[in-house]
Amino acid sequence: MGFVQFSKVSLAFGDRDILKDVSVNLAPGSRAALAGINGCGKSTLMKVFAGIQEADSGDLAVEKGTRIVYLPQSGIVHHGRTLREETDTAFAYGYKMNQKAEEIGDRLKDTTLDEKTQQHLIEEHSVLLTFLEESGWHRRSVLAEQTLIGLGFTKKDLDRNCEEFSGGWQMRIALAKALLQSPDILLLDEPTNYLDIEARGWLEQFLNDFQGGFLLVSHDRYFLDVTVNEVYELFNGELHRYPGNYSHYEQVREQELESLMHRYELQQIEIKKLEDFVNRFRYKATKSAQAMERQKQLDKIERIEIPESLKKIHFSFPPAPHSGKLVMTTVGLGKTYIAEDGRQNEVIKDLNIVVEKGDRMVVAGRNGAGKSTLLRILADIDHDYTGSIKPGAGVKIGYFSQDNAETMTGDISILEKIEQNAPLELIPRVRDMLGAFLFRGDDVHKSLNVLSGGEKSRVALLLLLLRPVNLLILDEPTNHLDMHSKDVLLEALESYGGTVIFVSHDRDFMDSLATRVLELKPGQSREFVGNYEYYMQRLEAEANGEIAAPDIGSSNGGNFTNSSGVKKNLQAVESDKSKGALSYEEEKRQKAERQKLEREQNRLMEAIAHAEDKKAEQETLLATPAVYSDGAKCTKVQKLIDDYEKQINEMTEKWEEISEELEV
Repeated sequence: MGFVQFSKVSLAFGDRDILKDVSVNLAPGSRAALAGINGCGKSTLMKVFAGIQEADSGDLAVEKGTRIVYLPQSGIVHHGRTLREETDTAFAYGYKMNQKAEEIGDRLKDTTLDEKTQQHLIEEHSVLLTFLEESGWHRRSVLAEQTLIGLGFTKKDLDRNCEEFSGGWQMRIALAKALLQSPDILLLDEPTNYLDIEARGWLEQFLNDFQGGFLLVSHDRYFLDVTVNEVYELFNGELHRYPGNYSHYEQVREQELESLMHRYELQQIEIKKLEDFVNRFRYKATKSAQAMERQKQLDKIERIEIPESLKKIHFSFPPAPHSGKLVMTTVGLGKTYIAEDGRQNEVIKDLNIVVEKGDRMVVAGRNGAGKSTLLRILADIDHDYTGSIKPGAGVKIGYFSQDNAETMTGDISILEKIEQNAPLELIPRVRDMLGAFLFRGDDVHKSLNVLSGGEKSRVALLLLLLRPVNLLILDEPTNHLDMHSKDVLLEALESYGGTVIFVSHDRDFMDSLATRVLELKPGQSREFVGNYEYYMQRLEAEANGEIAAPDIGSSNGGNFTNSSGVKKNLQAVESDKSKGALSYEEEKRQKAERQKLEREQNRLMEAIAHAEDKKAEQETLLATPAVYSDGAKCTKVQKLIDDYEKQINEMTEKWEEISEELEV
């Protein structure tokens, strides 16, 4: 088993230092994540590790025979072979070793070999056979099939030509090949980008069982938490190591950044004083010498830079238009596709759901279960279905999907597009919001016509969040977002006054946002009241036989209905529980609901404090002569004060209601 050791490695592109004296060791057993803002050089560092990019200086030590496999973010396309044949190329190294072992075996048949040569060949032959045995090369067909199925392919896919698969599935093929090569060091750049939740779970288990070492780049917090035990952060070209999982890294880094932010703020005050002095007295004869001295002081200051993740960006949706309590109801909803062989494929069957105001419902299920199809139907995009859908009174829908984003074109810049669509009060914060969605610096001036698919998705998502709607239907909204951007989006959605129906493969995002889970299987469905963590615990309990699984069908309020209309009450399934004792899932559900209430309570407290500060600012402004002596200004400021007072009263009333619920 080999290792990779880098010491004081540096690399620059032009006048920009990408890596500055970077040192890191990767060996068998390494479980590491590489963190840093988009564009900081994470992918470049990966390429240096893989030997694809040459460093400018530094010592790179790779033990002889160490096998390193690197998987980039995208851009890999396979063709000319079936899926089975393409995957088998991952074992090329084993084929070479097996051929060499056979050649040595043939040589050993030579009885004229001297004893020393014979002994050397026997040892080399033994090493080759041991590697082939430990790598699973003799079981390569079984391993390949298990890996492909784990990543979401079916047995029918194995004999399909690779060119039949879309871009996302092409990257799954590349991931399967990387895993099957049995490397000593595995370098994975965003391996979860194209994986659904089941495939991510399979990959998590694979990495936990992996005997070699690996380095990951990922924006999936949950995935990193369950796979890594150390985090390397790349910031301004420097690499720092943090032991522990990703959440622990965030906690430690937050404490460091608080200190950094304090020093940054003090430095900014000092810089502003010096700049003001220079600008004021630069051309004044009696002060010019002092101004020059201040300028020298400015030039000598080593500027403190703040990571984007520390620049907290908060934005809220425009107030959601009023709607009735019932937002959307489906009765007997069905959707059938005609397969290539002419057979009917019923993906949604007899779906009966009631979506209420304030729900955050995540639609879960394996690829092909009909999740995106259901969202298109609910958003009134797909009209080819059976059954009926009844929107509630006053419901206004905002729909986001990757496919919709692709249609965005025009010579207009990103900045102009957002400013045209932003409410007046958000115009001053447009650049901050664009920064939160990874458009920084000159990026904001890019034309829509030149944007990549991922960039278009981010623009489309931000545009949607600026519109006054009361039902958001979101299909994979976190794709193409980094960790910080997802947190900004999550915070906005948690405080959103409307209803959300969404599909996501980001476990942390689902755990934090969902209050209900609608599980889809081809032609079947059922509901769970609680967050995604509760849903997964429920499935685990069913799999372990701790509780009986109800008939799969459409559900509501704990009653599960199959397609024939038969209902089974959840309490009946658990009648063997002692009277008065909470069932396992009920306890978990209540815990999840309590956590949601506590988060909402804390959010309201912060919002109340913010509104009180704003009200106090306006009251101070009202007391100034420039305002109270001007009737129009006075009226405008007083209206703002009244609005803040109304908001404070409403939020306080809601906070008191939640407090009473928590006390029960």
